[in-house]
Amino acid sequence: MNQIKYYSKESLDALRAELKTLETVERPKISAAIAEARDKGDLSENAEYDAAKEAQGLLELKIAKLKSVIANARVLDESKIDVSKILIYSIVELKNTKTQMVMTYTIVPESEADFKAGKISVTSPIGKALVGKAKGDVVDVNVPAGTMQFEILNVSR
Repeated sequence: MNQIKYYSKESLDALRAELKTLETVERPKISAAIAEARDKGDLSENAEYDAAKEAQGLLELKIAKLKSVIANARVLDESKIDVSKILIYSIVELKNTKTQMVMTYTIVPESEADFKAGKISVTSPIGKALVGKAKGDVVDVNVPAGTMQFEILNVSR
């Protein structure tokens, strides 16, 4: 059974645009490549035909997977996010209690994580440790290098 996953409206729109491109641009390209390879004669020894058929199979698999993701996707209404505790799409300001360094992260679904952009996955060690916590809480996060301690300075949307 497929699991429902939550996306921002922008992320879901990007998935839909990718699906449309695969169906309207990539699929016809592969069909044309198959037809061109077929016109070259004996299919039993035609590497171009085999490669095009394999590419078609991979494309159809990708399209089917994307359709499944979209069918099970839900848009999270960011205006209804409770800012009293950390949830998905919360913007969190943290202070490393050891180094006193302050950082800000947005907690996002795994598919939207981008550490360089300050977006950490809800399934990452930091994301898991923060979910459900509130401003003022101190959390211990187990990371590969050991345990880090953060103080939650602020939670917003």
